[in-house]
Amino acid sequence: MKDITVCIGSSCHLRGSREVVQALDRLVREAGLQEEVNLRGSFCMGACEQGVCVAFEGARYSLSPATAEAFFRDTVLPALGAQGGKA
Repeated sequence: MKDITVCIGSSCHLRGSREVVQALDRLVREAGLQEEVNLRGSFCMGACEQGVCVAFEGARYSLSPATAEAFFRDTVLPALGAQGGKA
């Protein structure tokens, strides 16, 4: 199981963390990866100036609601060895 941790602190909330969480949750479900991905929230992760801070596989990413899908497709799916859905 891999964790995706999204900052839900004040600054990230104002930058769209709720929408990022909703988008990632939808993408995980659409790909059928609920048993492989654990979507978590965290308060301040210390990168407030960078937008919605997301931690995955030991790295931090700066996302917005508009970039959540590309992050999932280009970063999360390859790390899971998935092709965007179960056959």
